[in-house]
Amino acid sequence: MGLVSSLHTWDARENDVDLSIYRGKVLLIVNVASQCGLTNSNYTELTQLYEKYRDQGLEILAFPCNQFGSQEPGSNEQIMEFACTRFKAEYPIFDKVDVNGKNSAPIYKFLKSSKGGVFGDSIKWNFSKFLVDKDGKVVDRYAPTTSPLSIEKNVKKLLGIA
Repeated sequence: MGLVSSLHTWDARENDVDLSIYRGKVLLIVNVASQCGLTNSNYTELTQLYEKYRDQGLEILAFPCNQFGSQEPGSNEQIMEFACTRFKAEYPIFDKVDVNGKNSAPIYKFLKSSKGGVFGDSIKWNFSKFLVDKDGKVVDRYAPTTSPLSIEKNVKKLLGIA
C-alpha cells in the first residue's frame, strides 16, 4: 500500500485533502519551520526545485511543525504568508502537525514506518525530508541538514529525466 492510497490530511486553510490527488507524482515531503537556522536555505532550495521540476511531475508537500525548539509558533495564515511572500513558495503548505509522539499526523506515521532514520522512527529536527516515488513508495529519507538541491539527481531519476 502506497502513501497516496488512503490517507487524508488538511491544508493550511483547513480543507480536507485526499492524498490520492498526488498519485503518479514524485513527492518531496518536508516538515518546515519559519524560525530555524535551516529555514532560509531549505525554503530557497525547495522553491528552486519546485520551479524546475513541477511541470515534470514533482510535488513538494510542506508540513509546518512546532515540535522542535518552538520554531514554528505562528498561525497557518502567518506561516503561509511567510513561505509564499518571502520564499515565493507555490507548493502546498499544509495544516500545522505533530510529526512525533502520540498525536503524530497519519502521513508522518506512514512515512516513519516506511523509512526509519538514524534515531529510529522519530523525526530529528525541522526540514527532515522524505522522497516518495510515483507509486507512493517511500524511497529515501534525508536529514535536516541535507540540502534540497543535493538530492536533485534522485528527484530526476524518479521523474525519469536523464
